[in-house]
Amino acid sequence: MNAWFLAAGITAGAVAAIHAVAGGRDVIRPLLTGNLPDEPRRVLHAVWHMVTADLILAAAVLIWLALDNRPGGDTIAWLLAAHFVAYSGVFLIVSLAASWSKPLLRLPQWILLFPVALLAAAGAA
Repeated sequence: MNAWFLAAGITAGAVAAIHAVAGGRDVIRPLLTGNLPDEPRRVLHAVWHMVTADLILAAAVLIWLALDNRPGGDTIAWLLAAHFVAYSGVFLIVSLAASWSKPLLRLPQWILLFPVALLAAAGAA
């Protein structure tokens, strides 16, 4: 069993749960009750659900890689590590572009996403 992949999968699962609960409360409820036109509102709602599904699937794959040492697993893990680096980068770039005070803490999702990337990469290395 690969403990790094297991840690990455458990962390990704926790990130998915936080995303589903906190994101639903802090992002989706205000979005759905806001003044956006119907089509962009529904697209953003669908994207939020798509990200939820993506996070859950990534967690499942990382746990599967931890429990079943298959050929090609390192390639999948590197892809998932890059995936989580990309997610982290998006939150960092958007946060830094906004010129907020304490920008690294305004959109703290990267703090949850980046460790998954590091753990997956450690398991693949």
